[in-house]
Amino acid sequence: MSVYAGSSSAHTPAMRAAIDATLREVVETLAPLDRTPCSPGERIAAEWLHARMNAVGGVQAQLEDEPSWGTFPPTSAGLGLAGILAALLGLRGRRALAALLAAATFAGIVDEAGNGPRIVRRLVRRRRQTVNVIARTGDPNADATLVVLAHHDAPQTGVIFDQSLQRKIHERAPWLLEGVKTPPPQWWLGLAGPLATLLGALSRTRARIGARIGLGLGLVGTALVADVWRSETVPGANDNLSGVAALVALAELLREQPIPGLSVLLVSCGAEETLQDGIRAFVARHRHELDPASTRFVNLDAIGSPHLVSLEAEGPVRMEEYSGPWLRDLVERCATGLGVTLHRGYRARASSDSVIPSRAGYPIATLVSITDWRAPANYHLPSDVSANLDYGTIADATRLVYEVARSLANAD
Repeated sequence: MSVYAGSSSAHTPAMRAAIDATLREVVETLAPLDRTPCSPGERIAAEWLHARMNAVGGVQAQLEDEPSWGTFPPTSAGLGLAGILAALLGLRGRRALAALLAAATFAGIVDEAGNGPRIVRRLVRRRRQTVNVIARTGDPNADATLVVLAHHDAPQTGVIFDQSLQRKIHERAPWLLEGVKTPPPQWWLGLAGPLATLLGALSRTRARIGARIGLGLGLVGTALVADVWRSETVPGANDNLSGVAALVALAELLREQPIPGLSVLLVSCGAEETLQDGIRAFVARHRHELDPASTRFVNLDAIGSPHLVSLEAEGPVRMEEYSGPWLRDLVERCATGLGVTLHRGYRARASSDSVIPSRAGYPIATLVSITDWRAPANYHLPSDVSANLDYGTIADATRLVYEVARSLANAD
């Protein structure tokens, strides 16, 4: 007999216990796998998730192979080296060539970090393969659709992700972080080097100064991204098995407490850590069947920290507000109704899968989580293991998305 059976609501003690058991099962099964994007481990995780979803009554899951070009550090490191070469050309007095190469490097980094057409990686990287998991449930005849996103690949670590400074600030002067809702833009360091070289090359009197600054910044930025390239892939329990586990728990909730009038797609993308190859392929493949007028997205990404947060925008290079602010207001109202604390007004400087459907015109709400020192717990660190998750926050996010689904079905 199902532990959900007999529940008159989706928020009973039995439901909470069942959600917790499912969350732990998924995370503890998949965390030991090396889930580097496009790796055998990523595919094994997708295949396990595919089978696990199909074992839930009323769910039809499928695997979709999609193109990817591998992790982002090799491309970014190559662009960094191009920026260093431009600075060296500037120091040798080759101003025109330095300006041209610096401009190309700047444009390449913007294209890579800002989710552009990805010209550089398609030209210089070998095409590989990732895999998305698409699970369909809910009312197949409904006009309205909710797509819930997560990603099953895991990130590499590196010194740039160290949180020691933030933790020390929180311990010694917590008031400095209280109003911080947007982290520093890390990608700007990579852009600053070629920009300094370019501006210097365009000025006869300051060419060498600009080149020196560009060289110094380029060396630092390239060293940091090369450090990520050489580093291991972390277990990724928070980022983002927390979201994947919530997808499975949602599938089980929808089996036991169906929501008439709403079609639901539970989508776990691969290659998110390549900077969104998986979700780009999903939107391109399925856009014909997902009308922006009747389709809403919720993205669950790193929801295993103590404090649940609704993101309003993201932008590694240029900040972009997500489409459909009304949906985020609805999520907040549902959270209030459940007694779940949801923090608003936050913006991300890292890219996520949310930006792709947002650009396509779909209303989207993005749920993440943070620690007291305003960072996702164990973000891109080897300590991102199952034992360090806040399962209560993941369960709250799961219940919240279910309640959002009910509200959307009633509204439509």
